[in-house]
Amino acid sequence: MIKLVRTNSENLDFIYLVKQLDAYLKITDGDEHDFYHQFNSIDTLKHIIIAYLNNKPVGCGAFKEYNTNSVEIKRMFTSTETRGKGIATLILKALENWATELNYSSCILETGIRQLEAVQFYKKNSYKIIPNYGQYIGIENSSCFEKTLKNEEE
Repeated sequence: MIKLVRTNSENLDFIYLVKQLDAYLKITDGDEHDFYHQFNSIDTLKHIIIAYLNNKPVGCGAFKEYNTNSVEIKRMFTSTETRGKGIATLILKALENWATELNYSSCILETGIRQLEAVQFYKKNSYKIIPNYGQYIGIENSSCFEKTLKNEEE
């Protein structure tokens, strides 16, 4: 059974999962890893979801405020042995619900165009490609996405 837990960046299971994510990204990002890595500090993340399968941490995701209306999805990861089981979708939906509870109206994110699974994953979850934002403007290997969140009362 999968259990989702809300936490922050001090959680040791989150730190453990992010180390796995960074090792994976170091390979897929290649020479550009250091550029992307500088924007992925986890020290100040306050909104993190960790997925546990049989009490073992197998996935995570986070968001941080981008502006008063939007959050930026960060540090999405599922362990290689649990991919394809819907865990990432559960994490993403939990992050979107949390952002909605906090009255944000959209989520934005950046992923590398080389991470084909990630690009397909976000499209499957109703994220639309947008022009690159912030530090990703002009970065050819970045792909940025946005999703408008539905408020339960609408």
